[in-house]
Amino acid sequence: MTLRTYAIGDIHGQIHLLHQAHDLIAADRARVGDADSPVVHVGDLVDRGPDSRGVVDLLLKGQLAGKPWVVLKGNHDRMFTLFLDGKHDPILRADLDYLNPRIGGGTTLQSYGATPDASPAEASAAVPQGHRAFLNDLPGYCLRGDVLFVHAGVRPGVALDDQVEDDLSWIRGPFLEFTQPHPWLVIHGHTNIDAPTHYGNRVNIDSGAAYGGPLTTIVVEGRAVFMLTPEGRVPLRAPGNA
Repeated sequence: MTLRTYAIGDIHGQIHLLHQAHDLIAADRARVGDADSPVVHVGDLVDRGPDSRGVVDLLLKGQLAGKPWVVLKGNHDRMFTLFLDGKHDPILRADLDYLNPRIGGGTTLQSYGATPDASPAEASAAVPQGHRAFLNDLPGYCLRGDVLFVHAGVRPGVALDDQVEDDLSWIRGPFLEFTQPHPWLVIHGHTNIDAPTHYGNRVNIDSGAAYGGPLTTIVVEGRAVFMLTPEGRVPLRAPGNA
């Protein structure tokens, strides 16, 4: 039996797009008669978009209700929880902070009823403890067969058990520039592009929902990848397999 997994790209507070993504998955489930395959959300639930709180609440309650939803930790989710603890993510450039408009943390604080320039203590008082615990405990990756779902990517040549959160949530250059096969087909987000793209050894599904782009939704069967659209599935093929 072919292993099937659904996945959704970087959400960034765009709850209306998340509802649409779940609707696309429900339609595909109905077509193939599958109610149980997991849905992997590849992280960056918060920042930049209008309703980060709503996104976190929806995914937390869905998991508590027993939905087959996997939620991975993105760098923005990590920055948010560190900010609430009064800390700066050591991977974030020293000249930026969580409330810088380029990061978009202020919109997340507003969604929780705090001011966009709230102090960590003020923001912490506004965020439910259940949300903080949920975000803190998010896993860094999900392995399904020989397909690996992760937020940012992996350090090439490093065993999965030895990968560190700094890379899983933040890596770019060493991962994006690596063109040789990984032990797995890697499905990731983090680096926004115009449209989801299959590079052969990896598939980037961050299509810029944070900046007004669409929220990509895919289904993976074995190592075959399909984008879900209102009209049905569209194959995402590796170079040379078009």
